[in-house]
Amino acid sequence: MLARIVEAQIFDPPSRARLIVASRTFPTGFLGYWVRRLAENGLVAILTTTSPPRLTHPEGGEPLAGTNPLALAIPSSNGAPLVADVSMGKVTHGDVLLGAAPPEELVPFGGEHAHKAFALAVGLHMFVSALAGEEHGAVMLVARPEHDPVPGLRARAAGVRLPGDR
Repeated sequence: MLARIVEAQIFDPPSRARLIVASRTFPTGFLGYWVRRLAENGLVAILTTTSPPRLTHPEGGEPLAGTNPLALAIPSSNGAPLVADVSMGKVTHGDVLLGAAPPEELVPFGGEHAHKAFALAVGLHMFVSALAGEEHGAVMLVARPEHDPVPGLRARAAGVRLPGDR
């Protein structure tokens, strides 16, 4: 479903901004891929999705929220877009499935500050669920940029690897 949504935005970009809500959308895979495609076509994009509850409260208990990734991409006139793609888990569910991480590491990231990642995971889960419904969904914001901040950031970064650099 995300492939069709992304292609539709590239084919018919918003005049300013567009919010897209997709219901019954799971699994969504690597979200950075989708927002990068949009940024490579000159659009700013933010995408978040829900996933099955896998993260417990930092104090324990039953899983209450998914790892609920969040990805964003900003196009750049001087090269590759800036792309940030994060999961709220210390590891991804995919890492657990591949055997790259044990299931007990599927907790909110942040160590003693895990409550922050947990809060963001719950907030994203409720945001998407409120718009897309209880079945897994996705929410994407696509917009035409009014400014080009990435070249200035790259100049200030002085060669440091930025999110999304390959």
